[in-house]
Amino acid sequence: MDGMDNICACCHHKNTPRDTKEQKKLQNRINRIIGQLNGIKNMIDDNRYCGDILIQIGAVESALQSLGYVVLEEHMQTCVVEEIEKGNTEIMAEAVELIKKLK
Repeated sequence: MDGMDNICACCHHKNTPRDTKEQKKLQNRINRIIGQLNGIKNMIDDNRYCGDILIQIGAVESALQSLGYVVLEEHMQTCVVEEIEKGNTEIMAEAVELIKKLK
């Protein structure tokens, strides 16, 4: 059990309708993060200075967290609002758990 099994089922259908523009923006962010990760891999392959690598790792962590906040905001504005409008206030417990996972 991952701790989420007893929480709201609204988003467990594993599909969030996003318009093409929003999907493209998320894909662009992911692609930039992948590029940063490849850059870190190359830095390690080149035996670059540890401090430089750590700075890049911090940048990737920041980019991932930023992406997480974008997805969380979308989740709050769509799935959570929809479920509350249906009377399902238990969705808030799931939202709190998701926020905790982002740190």
